[in-house]
Amino acid sequence: MYVIIIISIFVLLIAAIFINAMQQHRQKQEAERRTELAKQRTIVDETENVIAACVNMPVSSRIMGILHNRILNALKAMNDLSSTSELKQRISSSEQATAAALSDNSGITNDFALPDNDKMIIQYIQAVKKLRIILRSEHSKGQIDSKVFMDEDKQLERLQVKVNVETLIKRGRAALQTNMLGSARQYFEKAKNALENQNPQDEYSMSKLATLNEWLHEIQSNLKSVNEKDRAKKQEEERDELDELFAPKKKW
Repeated sequence: MYVIIIISIFVLLIAAIFINAMQQHRQKQEAERRTELAKQRTIVDETENVIAACVNMPVSSRIMGILHNRILNALKAMNDLSSTSELKQRISSSEQATAAALSDNSGITNDFALPDNDKMIIQYIQAVKKLRIILRSEHSKGQIDSKVFMDEDKQLERLQVKVNVETLIKRGRAALQTNMLGSARQYFEKAKNALENQNPQDEYSMSKLATLNEWLHEIQSNLKSVNEKDRAKKQEEERDELDELFAPKKKW
């Protein structure tokens, strides 16, 4: 009798341990599922934000196709984890957007306009940086081949340089308007260095380099003229002091 009771208790303990292990396993799986869902949702959100920023950026239709395909893959992964009618509808819409972007052969527009204020400029630069990170990520996943990655990343690198240069030029011109020649020269020299480090040079960089060299030459001439005037003024003041010091004393 005691043996049966002991065996029963042992079986119950084993069953309890097994049930507890199964519950922990299910909880772990559910936690991993939620984590993966959150990860894929973040990918969708950040990619949609970049797509919105790209509306005002000179990027290729190929990049837009890569971005839309990234969203599509994330939505499919979410649907595998937790299928809903809403997700299926979003997948259908994403497939259409991806197909439209990939079939667009309009290429890259050369239109570029620097945003109006510093806050928008910072957002623009951040969007370009984020876009390059996404490209590297998709390339590492095998979603885009190496040639496409290199070509598009090079275009984005040039765009990054262009934003940097145009921002420096804008600040340099503002400094010129307030007659801050030294500050203007520093801004223009930084812009020049950024362009000279770009390899190979393109039409934009060569044109801007010519303009910057002209502005720097004008600033140097103006600074030289100002320094000469300052020296002349200082010499005149020193001469006046000497004349006053050695002037004949008046008799009263």
